[in-house]
Amino acid sequence: KILFNDAVAMTGGQAHDGPLSVASITRQLEAEGVGRIVVVSDEPEKYEIGTQFAHGVTLHHRDDLDPVQRDLREWPGVSAMVYDQTCAAEKRRRRKRGTFPDPARRGMINEAVCEGCGDCSVKSNCLSVVPVETEYGRKRAIDQSSCNKDYSCLNGFCPSFVTVEGGGLKKPGFTKVDANAFDDSRLTEPTLPSLDEPFGILVTGIGGTGVVTIGALLGMAAHIEGKGVSILDMTGLAQKGGAVVSHIRIGKTPEDLHAVRIAAGSADTLIGCDLMVAASPDVMAKLSSGQSRAVLNSHETVTGEFMRNPDMDFMGREMAEILRIAVGEDNARFVEASRLATALLGDSIATNLFMLGFAWQQGMVPLSAEAIESAITLNAVAVDFNRQAFLWGRRAAVDPDQVARIAEPAVPLRLRERVVATSLEDIVARRVRTLTAYQNEAYARRYKDLVIRVQRAESERAPGRTGLAETVAQYYFKLLAYKDEYEVARLFTDGTFEKAVRDQFEGGYTLKFHLAPPLFAKRDPETGELKKQQFGPWMLKAFGLLAGLKGLRGTVFDVFGYTAERRIERRLIADYEALLAELLAALNSDNHELAVAIAAIPEHIRGFGHVKDAHLEKAKAEEAALLRAFRDPNAPKAMAAQ
Repeated sequence: KILFNDAVAMTGGQAHDGPLSVASITRQLEAEGVGRIVVVSDEPEKYEIGTQFAHGVTLHHRDDLDPVQRDLREWPGVSAMVYDQTCAAEKRRRRKRGTFPDPARRGMINEAVCEGCGDCSVKSNCLSVVPVETEYGRKRAIDQSSCNKDYSCLNGFCPSFVTVEGGGLKKPGFTKVDANAFDDSRLTEPTLPSLDEPFGILVTGIGGTGVVTIGALLGMAAHIEGKGVSILDMTGLAQKGGAVVSHIRIGKTPEDLHAVRIAAGSADTLIGCDLMVAASPDVMAKLSSGQSRAVLNSHETVTGEFMRNPDMDFMGREMAEILRIAVGEDNARFVEASRLATALLGDSIATNLFMLGFAWQQGMVPLSAEAIESAITLNAVAVDFNRQAFLWGRRAAVDPDQVARIAEPAVPLRLRERVVATSLEDIVARRVRTLTAYQNEAYARRYKDLVIRVQRAESERAPGRTGLAETVAQYYFKLLAYKDEYEVARLFTDGTFEKAVRDQFEGGYTLKFHLAPPLFAKRDPETGELKKQQFGPWMLKAFGLLAGLKGLRGTVFDVFGYTAERRIERRLIADYEALLAELLAALNSDNHELAVAIAAIPEHIRGFGHVKDAHLEKAKAEEAALLRAFRDPNAPKAMAAQ
């Protein structure tokens, strides 16, 4: 497999030297005796008829990558695949410079329809598909600030995906934030650190977000003031998306600096733009309780593990506590920098300058604000934007609550702090309203009556224990509110989704829907799975008509109800009701915890079509194991004894 990604990727994206092309690579492979050669590209149409490929080379779209590889593995001799696609980091870089096509097309996820199955992450392996914690569990959203317009996430088997075509991304921007909302007379000059000894600053973050730029700006600011400075950027193996740690040492004069790297326990300031990198062992070793001070972005960044495990725990609280201990409780400040910077300036790239401003206002950087702002000006890249990011960080350090109030109207939906129901009464009340809209009051009453029955049985049979009623309230609802065609249509036309689109986009855009209607979608000949199709904006009217037919659900006139998937969903409801009857009949204080785990099994039944089938199979296997333990209390003890 040969990747032709149009750049020497690990050294900043320079173009390769020499007249190298995909066609010449195929001819070289042929000359070396490779018997079967294929070219795969995301843009196969760019190869004109007459392109001088080697003899017998076949050209394929990247959507056919899997069947192409399956075919190649059957070739008895040596085979080669040349995969041609421009590096994603290079695409972003060139689009900023205006040297690469920037299609007016963006993907979006209808959060209400999303099931949180993670199939879109599996299909795209993209870190711009981010988690969103909601009342109804973890969903997905597209981070428009980092999206590289690859569109492979659209292949996730889910009807929640929409493309917004035309128009443009609406950036709240600092010009739309009230410039007089904050009284800048409150921005008093902090006491800057002394340079009697060289001062060490660690900046941690994710490659491609401007971490290295912070070091460069501080280096120039120190130069402007005639101070000594050394900068060491530890960029790891990935300059885009990988961990980055910058060691910045500042002294009165260059002669005062005798080492570039900050020694163990010697960091004076930690600017943690990413919590996970800040809590890594290498960074922690540089901190010292009582000496080190830290400003930390409390935003939880998506990692590669999330692509494989949609339920991963980001461990934000644990990492925050570790860092508090490392520097001392009074020396750690946490700020929702990503959320605030994105709202105030319209782009998450502002986060790191925001963090620098916050740290400077706390007296954690031994350079003047004038020198830092002069360095921003000399950098000559988005000068006004970066100066505003630095200023808003300073303001947040003085009065974080007021800055949060100013930013709140512009905070992107995926970053907003959600008020999630915690009491049983609130959980039930919200879901009763949803089920009434889903079907009718009788359907909602069926839900509420069962939850009340579980609550009473729990208090009588396992006094002092809680959790079972809350678990049933969440997951019985999930089974009842299965997302059939009527419900997907309702969730696209109840006004919430269209408002979310208007909040993010502006201009003359149109919406395209990516669906696989089970009644007439074609199947992939290789996998047997339904293939998604694109539907135009007229689909909203069709959704409106379909949503109005929800009264047919479950009746003999429900044409969708005869499909295997809908029959399984109705059976799951009946099975869950029967399961709860069994659990309540045998419930006691000893098996209460096991009963809660069994009642929570529907959490793992998610997705649509074949994705849901796969999740259901695993969930039922887990349920069976838990039920065996519940029905035979001695079984776990016997296993433990063995």
